[in-house]
Amino acid sequence: MTFKELNISEPILKALVKKEYALPTSVQEQAIPIALQGRDLLGIAQTGTGKTAAFAIPVIQQLSRMQLSGTARNIQALILTPTRELAIQIDECFSDYARYTGLRHTVIFGGVSQNPQVDLLKRGVDILIATPGRLLDLISQKFITLNHVKHFVLDEADRMLDMGFIHDIKRLLPLLPRQKQTLFFSATMPQTIATLSKSILNRPVRVEVTPESSVVDTIEQRLYFVEKPQKSQLLVNILQEKKRSALVFSRTKHGADKIARALNRQGIGCEAIHGNKTQGARQRALTNFKAGKTHVIIATDIAARGIDIANLEMVINYDLPDVAETYVHRIGRTGRAGNGGTALTFCSQEEYAIVKDIQKLTGKKLNAVPIPA
Repeated sequence: MTFKELNISEPILKALVKKEYALPTSVQEQAIPIALQGRDLLGIAQTGTGKTAAFAIPVIQQLSRMQLSGTARNIQALILTPTRELAIQIDECFSDYARYTGLRHTVIFGGVSQNPQVDLLKRGVDILIATPGRLLDLISQKFITLNHVKHFVLDEADRMLDMGFIHDIKRLLPLLPRQKQTLFFSATMPQTIATLSKSILNRPVRVEVTPESSVVDTIEQRLYFVEKPQKSQLLVNILQEKKRSALVFSRTKHGADKIARALNRQGIGCEAIHGNKTQGARQRALTNFKAGKTHVIIATDIAARGIDIANLEMVINYDLPDVAETYVHRIGRTGRAGNGGTALTFCSQEEYAIVKDIQKLTGKKLNAVPIPA
C-alpha cells in the first residue's frame, strides 16, 4: 500500500515525497485511516516504528481542511510527550509534514527560558507539542488555554508513568474539551496504562505493532555473566575491539556519568545523556553521535526514549532494566530496516532473575558467551 492509497491530501503527499518516504510502515498503514475518520485510537508501538507520522499526518490533514487563518489562532491540537528530546523530534516531524499546509506549530519544554516560547504562542499556533511540566506552568500563567483543542495525542504513555507525570496528566484532562479526538500511544501496556487509556478514550480502535515480546531476528544477542566490579573493564575491552557505534544503557544517571568517565580515561570518546544534563548538552551529545564525532553514547532509559539513531550497530545493556519489556525496547534500537545489529547484556548474579524474565517473555534463550581475555 502507498501513502496515496491512504487518502492523504496532496499537500502532505508532496511533503512526504520531499522526505523520500515511499511506503507507509505497519503502524502508519493501520492507524492513519482510523485517525482520519476522527476515531479515538489506542496504539501500542515502540519508538522506530513510524508512529509519529501515524498521528501527525491525520492531525495535519484534518486541521488543514478547517482553513485556519489570521493571527488570533487557537490551539487546535495538543501533543503531549514526556521528554524534551522527543518533543523536539516530534516538532521537526510536524515541520516536515505540514510544510505545504500553512498550519502553525511550536514546541514547549522546560529547562530553558520560557520567553521565546511565549512569544511564539502569542503569535498564534494551531498545533502545540509539549512536555507536561512546562505546559501546566504556562497554563497557570494564562499564556495557554486548551478550550479549542480538537485533537489530543498522548505519546509514550508508559514513560509518562515511569517519570511520575501521571498526576500532571490527570490535572490536564479536565482542561480539555469533552468533545475531541484522542490518540493514545504507548510502547508497553501495563495495567496502570490500560486503566488510564480506558478513562480518556471513547470506544477506541486498538492498533498494535511489534508486540512486546518480539525480538528482531536480525539482532545477534549475547549474554556475559560478569559481576559489577568487572563490568567497566569488560565494556572497555569490547569497545576497543569492536570500534562500532554503540548505545550503552545505564540504570542510573550517576552510573551513566561514571561509565562515561571510565571510557574517556581509556581514550574511548563518549558522552552521557540523562535528565540532569542541560538541554543544550543533551542535544550536543546526540548531534555529535549522529555525526560520527563520537561513537559511544551512554543513556538512561528515560533519556533514551525517543532517540532515533539510524544504523545503530550495537546496544549494550551495562545494567539490566527493571522489567523484561524494557529489554526488548532497548535492543530494538539496533537491527532496524533489515540491517543487522548486536545486543550485548552484562549480567551480575543479582540480575539473573531479570534474564529469566526476558527469556520467558521473548521465548528465546540468551546464549552466554565467555568474557574475552
